Amino acid sequence: MRAAEWEVAVERPVYDLTVFKLHCGKLALKIYSKGERVLRIEAVAHNIREFRCGRSLDNFPEIVRRLKGMLERFMEALSCIDQCFIGDEMLERLPLPSRVGKSVVGGIDLNKPRLRHVAQAVIALAASTDGFTASTLADQVRAFGNQGPSAYGPRQAAYDLKKLRGKQIVQRIGATRRYEPISSGLRAITALLVLREKAIKPLLAAAQDISPTRGAQNPRVIDRHYHDLRLAMKGVFHQLGIAA
Repeated sequence: MRAAEWEVAVERPVYDLTVFKLHCGKLALKIYSKGERVLRIEAVAHNIREFRCGRSLDNFPEIVRRLKGMLERFMEALSCIDQCFIGDEMLERLPLPSRVGKSVVGGIDLNKPRLRHVAQAVIALAASTDGFTASTLADQVRAFGNQGPSAYGPRQAAYDLKKLRGKQIVQRIGATRRYEPISSGLRAITALLVLREKAIKPLLAAAQDISPTRGAQNPRVIDRHYHDLRLAMKGVFHQLGIAA
């Protein structure tokens, strides 16, 4: 079965109103303000076949239950991403091996593109109605990495999910082969990705020797401050072991 494609749309139908929509197949989530004081979030099923629970009137309570579950999972994911953080203890043990059952699995190094794409995929799939499978995760990872089907498959995704389970980032749903993120784990990987992409990478780029070594011919005060800042950040990165 082909995995549903996710799509994000932002609409501004009238002045001072923004509608944020998240589509997954025939299901959608919509966020917008109502009366300028209330933020409203809705779950919409354009075709209830997506739930695979029947379309008769007798199944209406089950359809409502699934829509409610989809809405609650989405709101929880938004809360985790908005209030992301990682504790010192988890930061230290993230790269270390861990145990899942009787198996020992490797740690998680987000400097590796594969695991970084896996983390991004878990965040993207966090609001899925009934969790996600290894195949769904593999599809999402390939989409982030612009890779072909042979580059990353369900078998690799299953092993990476085992790593994430060992770090209490995701968990299996009951006795099924579906997975869902744990709130604390979702906050942690979001925090790590935000720090890496929005803080560390720009600072590393600013610390590179991209200007002439002789400096500006007529340096201003701000030029000297920028030069001092670059030298100071190089020392910080060297102490942290994230820059040569």
